[in-house]
Amino acid sequence: MEQVILVLTIIAALVILALLAVVMSVALLWVRAYAAQAPVRIWRDLIGMKLRRVPPHQVVLTYISAIKAGVDVSTGMLEAHYLAGGSMQNVVRAMIAADKANITLKFQQAAAIDLAGRNIIDAVQTSVNPKVIDCPDPDKTASGMLDAVAKDGIRLLVKARVTVRTNLESLVGGATEDTIVARVGQGIVSAIGSMDSYKNVLENPDAISRRVLESGLDAQTAFEIVSIDIADISVAGVGQISNVGAKLETDRAEADKIMRQAEAEGRRAMAIAQEQEMRARVQEMQAKVIEAQAEVPLAMAEAFRKGNLGVMDFYRMQNIMADTSMRESLAGGDEDQGTDKK
Repeated sequence: MEQVILVLTIIAALVILALLAVVMSVALLWVRAYAAQAPVRIWRDLIGMKLRRVPPHQVVLTYISAIKAGVDVSTGMLEAHYLAGGSMQNVVRAMIAADKANITLKFQQAAAIDLAGRNIIDAVQTSVNPKVIDCPDPDKTASGMLDAVAKDGIRLLVKARVTVRTNLESLVGGATEDTIVARVGQGIVSAIGSMDSYKNVLENPDAISRRVLESGLDAQTAFEIVSIDIADISVAGVGQISNVGAKLETDRAEADKIMRQAEAEGRRAMAIAQEQEMRARVQEMQAKVIEAQAEVPLAMAEAFRKGNLGVMDFYRMQNIMADTSMRESLAGGDEDQGTDKK
């Protein structure tokens, strides 16, 4: 019996020592929290954290920072956010910064932003101190300039700087900086394209930025556009096509010239074909004349046989033909002499 009592006593002593060791391990944290007017419970909070495998040291120090800064949080909120895979230190730091800047940021909202993978501290800092985004992004474009064309065909190169601040209400699920850059670039190109002359753009670039800013390009994004400033605007250089309209007109004129040349060549080929056809018809007519002339002697012979033509009639016709041939030869000689005199 004495041995049983001894064993139980040893077991009880070990349990008490273990409990004392656990209590002593969190006693310093409890004292620090109590001294900082951020009291926590030893058994339910500190020892419970150890059982839930939550680092009590991080939770207590973060809780003390929040209480000292006037941020309304509890150790249970911090534990839940830690167990969800978030960073309770970043959330509390962001809430403190937002509180000092008079920005309303609740713990649930900050925790949701942090769990969504966004940098909550950077978001609050950007909300307090707006940042500037280059449009277009110089790292993603070769020239670092937007390419736009006015109605008169003049090509302009534009660079803008967009000042934005974080919209904490739509940070979760809102579009990123790339969307802002794309929308602003599209708005600038569209605004310049609606201008009658490039001179209007060069004289008043602020009209472009105002028109783009009034378009509400920050809808459904994680940012609010504060201002859009035209940093640089110029006409395309010598090595580039500056007058796109003139270039298009030149290309159109060149295409029209080629088309007209093709049409003229077609008409020329048709004329040559018609000429060859007429020559063939002349040859055909000449062949018919020769054929008809070949039938004259046959007709005369037939007339002799039938008595319709006498010998004297034949000689008279021969004389007429000889006289006609002589006159034609004399007339041809006179024409040759007149040509020689000229």
